[in-house]
Amino acid sequence: MVEELEKTAKKCRRLIVDMIHKAGAGHPGGSLSAIDIIVGLYETQMNVDPNNSEDENRDRFVMSKGHASPAVYSILKEKNFLTQNDLDGFRKLGSVCQGHVDMKWTNGVDFSAGSLGMGLSFGIGCALSAKMDGKSFQTWVMIGDGETQEGQIWEALMAANYHKLGNLHLIVDRNRIQNDDFVDVQMEIGDIATKINSFGWNVKEIDGHDMAEIIDALNWSKETKGPCAIVAHTVKGKGVSFMENNPSFHGKAPNNEELRKAMEELS
Repeated sequence: MVEELEKTAKKCRRLIVDMIHKAGAGHPGGSLSAIDIIVGLYETQMNVDPNNSEDENRDRFVMSKGHASPAVYSILKEKNFLTQNDLDGFRKLGSVCQGHVDMKWTNGVDFSAGSLGMGLSFGIGCALSAKMDGKSFQTWVMIGDGETQEGQIWEALMAANYHKLGNLHLIVDRNRIQNDDFVDVQMEIGDIATKINSFGWNVKEIDGHDMAEIIDALNWSKETKGPCAIVAHTVKGKGVSFMENNPSFHGKAPNNEELRKAMEELS
């Protein structure tokens, strides 16, 4: 299974780089850092059906760092929610693949992202509704580490523990780079895992590019009582050498030569 998921993740990386190049805009760095754990999530945990995407019992995935939409679109294509033509329309007027994920536009998307910090609160709403209605679906939320600078994240962490939301699962993409620079240059956030744990959450730290660790952590989160958080240590731009740990590729499309080099490395 691990080898097959790694192949899927590499395929998704090629889709990510290609759609951003075609659009001439987008966010490759945070999409590439997140894609391994997103592939692991969709291939081993998510109860979703492209032919019944409005099923009330489906699992929910909330991509709070919505600018990483290419990562979401790539896995939705692999799961047959989207087509290659949809991806080719990325960031074009009227396309179902908007720059930020939007549940009104895109089949398989459960959250409309914009300003950072809102996704975990939205996920709490989903998890609370499931608890109140006696439904068994799970809610998974991904945030960025720079996003934890938003106060609403910590209010949501407190609320989730108070409401004992064992059906809520948080994934932190700890790639250490945000929009303008490295996270610790913009505003140091310290030991995220310890801080989240102090709010009453169960926390596991993993290598966010080790598929075996990813699968183990996702299973742990599903089976552990109470709200769980996975802090995934990742590399911004993972898989493309000149994008890795490079703040300039937070939100920049590769040019033709960079595309050629990236595709060679991802072949």
